[in-house]
Amino acid sequence: MPATSADDARPDPDWEGVRLHVVTGKGGTGKTVVAGALALALASAGRRVLLIEVEGRQGIAQLFDTAPLPYEERRLAAAGGGEVFGLAVDAEEALMDYLEMFYNLRRAGSALRRLGAIDFATTIAPGMRDVLLTGKAKEAVRRRREGRLVYDAVVMDAPPTGRIAKFLNVNSEVAGLAKVGPIRHQADDVMAVVASPLTAVHLVTLLEPMPVQETCDGVAELQAAGLPVGGVFVNMVRAPLLRATDLRKAEKGRLDRAAIADGLAAAGLTGPGGALAQVAVDDAVDVLCAQASDHAVRVALEAAERATVMELDRPTYDLPWLPDGVDLGALYELAEALRAQGAA
Repeated sequence: MPATSADDARPDPDWEGVRLHVVTGKGGTGKTVVAGALALALASAGRRVLLIEVEGRQGIAQLFDTAPLPYEERRLAAAGGGEVFGLAVDAEEALMDYLEMFYNLRRAGSALRRLGAIDFATTIAPGMRDVLLTGKAKEAVRRRREGRLVYDAVVMDAPPTGRIAKFLNVNSEVAGLAKVGPIRHQADDVMAVVASPLTAVHLVTLLEPMPVQETCDGVAELQAAGLPVGGVFVNMVRAPLLRATDLRKAEKGRLDRAAIADGLAAAGLTGPGGALAQVAVDDAVDVLCAQASDHAVRVALEAAERATVMELDRPTYDLPWLPDGVDLGALYELAEALRAQGAA
């Protein structure tokens, strides 16, 4: 029998044909980390990937430990024969591109910026701002050079779940701004990509009530808007530290105190030369039982939230909790975890 390589053992990717991966999630769930890991996972299959952020936070630069990104595409990392490029989309710069593309007015746009008109336009008409930001992603998805696509995939670190449907549904947002003309044409072009099988809107959550509820609400809003819902990425997953039988005992306060004391003795913490006197041993057992009870309650709550996530009937991917935080090396580990689960 021929040897099986690691790549042979991987599941087929779930998102073949998708070229725009929009990543959203409630604040604090780690959507920027997931977007970066997904970009690396896609690139590790030998692809050229563009990672875009649209909120002006420079989260991608911090994640990849690089200087703040300008309004131009910069190479961030290599992975498995592919490359990840980064772009921080700025609404003002995107409007300058727009003026030049449709009106050949970049010089006039510079004058408008000095007068504050561009900031006024993107603030007073948020639908216009969203068209500009999503339009840059649409352009990157479709861009060709010498007859070939420049990027195999585009990953967008998008606004939070509570705003994602409104942000992406630009046709609705510009309805009051323009019925015809270049703005409307741009919105239609954006929707031709965003509402098509070329796009998947992924949601990031934690196994906690508020993020899971916001994920459920986000899925419902996206579906109501006719936008393509992708997968659910469960971030910061922690494995239970106790066996199932011990978890049940801990939750009911029925752990074997004598066995715990024996464990402390086996670890050399009691007895001659140990760090704990008998009275301290009793206190330590109390503390350990309380911590085990808290842990069991958390595991049970997470299981309930997991069941709610599974009811969404979407592909689901787990990313482990990393106690030391996420540096570039850890980001590659998360990317490999996503590839192993078929996310890329």
